[in-house]
Amino acid sequence: MSDFYNNDHNGNGSDFTGQQNAGTYSYKKEDINQGESYYQWSPYDDGNRARQKKQPSFGKKIGRAAIIGLVFGLIAGLAFESVVIVSDHLIGSNTASAVVETKKDAEKEEGKLSKTENAEVSTTATKITTDVSEIADSVLPAVVQVSNVGIKEYKTFFGTMEQETQSAGSGIIVSQDEEFIYIATNNHVVSGAETLTITFNDGEAVEGTIKGTDSSCDLAVVSVAVKDIKEDTMSAIKVATLGDSDATVVGEPAIVIGNAMGYGISVTNGIISAKDREVTLQDDDGNVVTNSLLQTNAAVNPGNSGGALLNAKGEVIGVVSAKLVDTTAEGMGYAIPISYAWSIIQQMIDNDVVSELDASYIGIAGKDITAEMSEQYNVPVGVYVAQVVEGSGADQAGIKVEDVITSFNGRKVTNVNTLNNIMKYIPAGTTVDITVARADNNYEEETLQVTLTRKADKVQ
Repeated sequence: MSDFYNNDHNGNGSDFTGQQNAGTYSYKKEDINQGESYYQWSPYDDGNRARQKKQPSFGKKIGRAAIIGLVFGLIAGLAFESVVIVSDHLIGSNTASAVVETKKDAEKEEGKLSKTENAEVSTTATKITTDVSEIADSVLPAVVQVSNVGIKEYKTFFGTMEQETQSAGSGIIVSQDEEFIYIATNNHVVSGAETLTITFNDGEAVEGTIKGTDSSCDLAVVSVAVKDIKEDTMSAIKVATLGDSDATVVGEPAIVIGNAMGYGISVTNGIISAKDREVTLQDDDGNVVTNSLLQTNAAVNPGNSGGALLNAKGEVIGVVSAKLVDTTAEGMGYAIPISYAWSIIQQMIDNDVVSELDASYIGIAGKDITAEMSEQYNVPVGVYVAQVVEGSGADQAGIKVEDVITSFNGRKVTNVNTLNNIMKYIPAGTTVDITVARADNNYEEETLQVTLTRKADKVQ
């Protein structure tokens, strides 16, 4: 393991670049196709983020693949009649239902269908005729528009200049207490915001405040004070119903609701195309964001980020996060599964970022082990321990150089950025469970209890 990084005692290592995919965040229009490969750094070094760019290659993860599907249904009727049906997986027409029923009746007469097959045909007809208007009507009050006004610096001949920027995204009302309503969205939707405006389904606009962010999984929570919301608007909005994304199956109906292109809330539909898709993207700060996402062919466009991915019950099963933008592919949108996202969202709702004085510190210098490195060197994905600070919580708990941290406080760890995002809500003095893969035991995992020390008191 020592050949992964040429370590010095400051925790700095040799350059490793992770492959950047064709996928992009659903940012504002001019920001589509974000980023390339970059250098993995330690949060405990001098803060410099040297980057080494590398041209993307084909065949990596989702790659630049094109999947084109066009389904033709040809169902014959009676007495010289035939109908060709082209439909999607969710919305059909009354004609489609009539044709299926006609086929069922005809085959009944000919004795071709058993009772079970008759029931299956009837169920198929029901699914084809299902529309999403009732679902949309039920969920629209829980989806909001998020408008971000920020300041962007750029260099000119005359020096550094500032320019106001505007972008649009979406959000989902996921919780409410006596003082605030809480809106889940993407980190990249609120990143760099000077002001945030939340527009509810009835058109009422109110200023929002960033409650918490987690760039490692591209999630954020925005709060809006109940006292700032008109009574009529409060009666017109609702908290979304959350579903179980783990129970989602490939091929089931899916609905996306969000602020597409910043034009206002709209609805698209399709199916769940795939589960557990590993998608690697780069955020505004240059951090790599790798998540296991739900894939859908429901249309996802800039502005849909932070919106809701729903099942046929109208339950939120994902927070829309990204789409693949490529000339050879279409219909590949992605959402963060709600069963994974909810505990992170809940932490941001329940906790504030700790003060600098109370900020916690593990006591290591760490480096990311990417999926590519894991496969090449046969070690777990996680944070490679490049250095352990003597007397720190990590040192006292028995964490050693060349161990790999794979889990922190019950949450899977894939990189240093994940650790930083978790720890900013945990004050010094807290004891947490940290799972490490032991370098001296063939990378068998062991869970240790570590008492976090004060970052302000760390050994330099």
